[in-house]
Amino acid sequence: MITKQLSVFLENKKGRFTEISKLLGDANINMTAFTVSESSDFGIVRLIVSDTDKALALLVENKYAVNQADVICLHVPNKPGSLALAMEIITGADIFVEYMYAFSEGDTANVIIRPDDLKKCAEVLTANL
Repeated sequence: MITKQLSVFLENKKGRFTEISKLLGDANINMTAFTVSESSDFGIVRLIVSDTDKALALLVENKYAVNQADVICLHVPNKPGSLALAMEIITGADIFVEYMYAFSEGDTANVIIRPDDLKKCAEVLTANL
């Protein structure tokens, strides 16, 4: 349930995400999930990858500003109400969600959650789902 995520800070200009995806792809590192957010000056790419340690070293070596953080990767049925149940559990435990993103394939939805209390969030979700 707890997994590693990389956050890469990029100048907000054309081709920057292309550079990262090519760098990781050439190193045979798969991006299994990502989200891109932006402001007028910079963007943040949050990534779940197949080899976090290798990706982190590669990005640092290539002068990218990158951080690593623990996040929750929650697997729920890909059907209406599944996410609502998980969110009710999180909210009921008085846990604040800083951000989240999701993807689904077939019968499973995967939700990446960055809570303010990682350990408590993992515990209440494991105990109640």
